[in-house]
Amino acid sequence: MEFSQIVESLPLEPVCQVDKLPFPKIASGKVREIFDLGDRLLLVATDRISAFDVILPGGIAGKGIILTQLSRFWFDQIKGIGRDHLVADGEKLMAEELGLSKDFQLRSMVVKKLQPLPLECVVRGYLAGSGWTSYQESGEVCGVKLPSGLSEAERLPEVIFTPTTKAAEGHDEPIDEAGARALVGDKVYEEVRRLSFEIYERGHSLAKRAGIILADTKFEFGLNDAGDIYLIDEILTPDSSRYWPAETYERGMSPPSFDKQFVRDYLLTLDWDKQYPGPELPSGIIEKTRGKYLSALEKLMEVSER
Repeated sequence: MEFSQIVESLPLEPVCQVDKLPFPKIASGKVREIFDLGDRLLLVATDRISAFDVILPGGIAGKGIILTQLSRFWFDQIKGIGRDHLVADGEKLMAEELGLSKDFQLRSMVVKKLQPLPLECVVRGYLAGSGWTSYQESGEVCGVKLPSGLSEAERLPEVIFTPTTKAAEGHDEPIDEAGARALVGDKVYEEVRRLSFEIYERGHSLAKRAGIILADTKFEFGLNDAGDIYLIDEILTPDSSRYWPAETYERGMSPPSFDKQFVRDYLLTLDWDKQYPGPELPSGIIEKTRGKYLSALEKLMEVSER
């Protein structure tokens, strides 16, 4: 789909609840609703936005469509690196068999039924966010010792893997290598680590051509009954990644971003304890956030077509 067509399809009001689909809802995440289609699942991305693991009131109109279209874009770009959970002809199936409206077709994916791993696979190529805070305190990021003298936002000497637990409720927590291996087993740990590095490097390379720095990201994986590993959920979106404009990037300062770090930065100016309920976002923050998400999608889609 062309970028202009995606923009034309964005709703004027946020879609934050999905209650009228004729399929059993089996789970509800911070952003996505999961419906049972028998031998498959339907993932619907709402326009909800979360920060510090808290779902904020209201939403960003069209965010779910942008996230879904960006995930589809990236799934196509990384073909050849492992397996993913998308069902073949899923878009046709949503239109013809499931009878979904255009809005739901754009914000949804039909995927394989898999067992999610209790691990979020975080990959960091730059020193930023909580990683920078940790480094200042201990010289480490999630137990990974780094050279002294690094600056904020500096590119790391080598990409590092810093997984976290996948919490059903509350905050995900950093976990060391031994703990991660104990959670998923040595063989699975080695494979998801390898896949995470490869996907990050592919994403970083394409984003660089678009004038964007992919500073860090997180992936989720699942297993089928045979124990095969699949990439699941969203991939390389502004909700799961830290994107910076290359043209304004400077080592030693926190760069402006295309991702929801913009929302986090605003929330940090408030007297809020990062617990539910979260504060409502002003209209100006909502519009700027939507614009950042759209800008990232446009830049990436343009460079992929050259």
